[in-house]
Amino acid sequence: MGLGAETRRRIAKRAAQEITKGMVVNLGIGIPTLVSDYIQPELGVMLHTENGILGMGGSPASGTEDGHLSNAGGYPVTLIQGASYFDSATAFGIIRKGYLDLTILGALEVSQQGDIANWIVPGKRVPGMGGAIDLAQKAKKVIILMNHQNKDGGSKIVHRCRLPLTVQKGANMIITEMAVFQVNEEGLELIEIMQPYTLEEVERATEATFYVSTQLTINS
Repeated sequence: MGLGAETRRRIAKRAAQEITKGMVVNLGIGIPTLVSDYIQPELGVMLHTENGILGMGGSPASGTEDGHLSNAGGYPVTLIQGASYFDSATAFGIIRKGYLDLTILGALEVSQQGDIANWIVPGKRVPGMGGAIDLAQKAKKVIILMNHQNKDGGSKIVHRCRLPLTVQKGANMIITEMAVFQVNEEGLELIEIMQPYTLEEVERATEATFYVSTQLTINS
């Protein structure tokens, strides 16, 4: 089942809390694109896109869209002061050189070890994986935003990914409509529960093995 607009924005807003002053950040397609609307201008964050922008701003007001200015998903965006344009080769050079402090991506599945599957469901046609592998391997920190469960009610946070992998041990954090997990050397740590969900509901909805943080918080 898909998430409502308000829930998607709540996930994006929580992810924005992980962005700190001066970061260079890439936002993936889907829920991650909404994160740009929750980044405070005074932080001086530079948003990067694979199609060739450094300094992307939030969504434009209705009626002010520039048809030549979009994010990697094709949605209209704005620019902040000091932004620059370049070709995709340069955009990927920035990624592969390790200049991204953070990338925020969507996923189809994430394992308890942090393995990410986010580019294809076998048998379904896709245009390609885009920058998924480069981003998941080269960014200093990787946050996954996604539904907690798939359309059939199965957990998307699993013991081991069943879908083709994008990267092994790439995820550092997972944020869903139900909870926030941190991927540590010791395993998957539940650090936050999103109201109105309970710990019991999170446990029932999660296939992966996880442990509960001693500093577990409730996000209201």
